[in-house]
Amino acid sequence: MKEDILLVGTGALATLFAARLSAVGHSVSMLGTWRDGLKSLRQNGARIVESDGTERAFPVLATDDPNEVRGAKYALVLVKSWQTERAAGQLRDALAEDGLALTLQNGLGNRETLMRDLGPDRVSLGVTTTGATLLGPGLVKVGGEGILSLEQNQALGPLEAALRASNFNLQVVDDAQSLIWGKLVINAAINPLTALLQVTNGELLSQPNVRKMMGALASETAEVAEAEHVHLPFSNPVSAAEDVARKTARNYSSMFQDVRRGARTEIDAICGAVTKYGEMHGIRTPYNRACWQLVGAM
Repeated sequence: MKEDILLVGTGALATLFAARLSAVGHSVSMLGTWRDGLKSLRQNGARIVESDGTERAFPVLATDDPNEVRGAKYALVLVKSWQTERAAGQLRDALAEDGLALTLQNGLGNRETLMRDLGPDRVSLGVTTTGATLLGPGLVKVGGEGILSLEQNQALGPLEAALRASNFNLQVVDDAQSLIWGKLVINAAINPLTALLQVTNGELLSQPNVRKMMGALASETAEVAEAEHVHLPFSNPVSAAEDVARKTARNYSSMFQDVRRGARTEIDAICGAVTKYGEMHGIRTPYNRACWQLVGAM
């Protein structure tokens, strides 16, 4: 059975997920606020540039009105962390009473924000390391095949099957919180430095002082995770961050992309969150605090 699936967001990952789900026959709707993105999606569909340079387009329904997608059984939340509160309000109108919203966002606090509006039984948690670069409104390039991890939830069965059929490398885990913090370690180490220095992920490894800062950011975040009693999915946070930078060497981080186009970043939910959680536990996080303030000033 082909599911009707709602994507909340019109950015890089939302466009990628929409294209792949539509490609295998699912009816895909996209709910957003970006006018140029919505216009392009309506006119041209969700367009994806594959690794071999081939461009393909797939039909989607794109709207800024939650009433047009009312009764959605499944929703993937792929907006920036600072847009989560607005997305929760839209989903309050769009999501079916027995519907389920799956957040695949960066940073901390997204699930909790959604749960306040939708209730705990209508929100599920996941994390993805899949990369995507927005080339223009409604046009995305695959930036590296990562893993899509979903926290165990029996109600997600049909959506899980749809994502597997759409060629996502999917795994189901007992505790996604470990992976959320694991990704936070990586994001805190890589994203702000690429945004501040205007470089690709791989270039962070070529300068000893920058590499040292990268390691300090990862170590600070891992220390805060330990204080939160989170068991990270890797034993060495510095090596893990460097390994991701090496594997995604040519990629421009999402934060760099945001800064380059003058958009608001997710620094509050990444380095800002690490700093605030650190304060709660009496842990100093000077590198995260500095990046939080510097990227914020940009």
